[in-house]
Amino acid sequence: MDGKYIIISAPSGAGKTTIVKYLLNRGLHLEFSVSATTRIIRENETDGKDYYFLSVEEFKERIKNDEFVEWQEVYRDHFYGTLKKETDRIWSNGNNALFDVDVRGGINLKKIFGEKSLSIFIMPPSLEVLEKRLVARGTDKPEKIKMRVEKAAEEILLSNQFDHTVVNEVLENAITETVKLIKAFYRKNLRNL
Repeated sequence: MDGKYIIISAPSGAGKTTIVKYLLNRGLHLEFSVSATTRIIRENETDGKDYYFLSVEEFKERIKNDEFVEWQEVYRDHFYGTLKKETDRIWSNGNNALFDVDVRGGINLKKIFGEKSLSIFIMPPSLEVLEKRLVARGTDKPEKIKMRVEKAAEEILLSNQFDHTVVNEVLENAITETVKLIKAFYRKNLRNL
């Protein structure tokens, strides 16, 4: 295990994926760790770039074969996980791994990687704002949005298990704060070598 790990987690709709996309273009030597999932591919997504889209059976087979660093069943038969081959691929490119993962996955990765990792929780300004963002996204039905908001309320209670919390009220401010945290983490790790 050579590289560093930047873990970005948030409730669905808090803006973590948008922030992650910005981070990849900030000269931070980060490469996106593509997660595996059993959820259905969305219109604007590409298999192998956004996620590795697997059937439930394929995912369970990979669990059996010990191919994951960590995995979670986020909703019934909706699995997400980090494949070991991803970190190997990223390090072979001379980069650090950037994870865009659900909250429990972020907590698990922090426990696994410890001091070699920085975990950041992206906090929505409020549950009301989060709900409006999910509605505006237009990818979920009302009952699914209700389920995501309820889950977000639970996940927010876990934010204290992350190294830092960044409130995403104004996107550019949240990105700036996240970049500062990553640079400070890099500086700290250079001093500890």
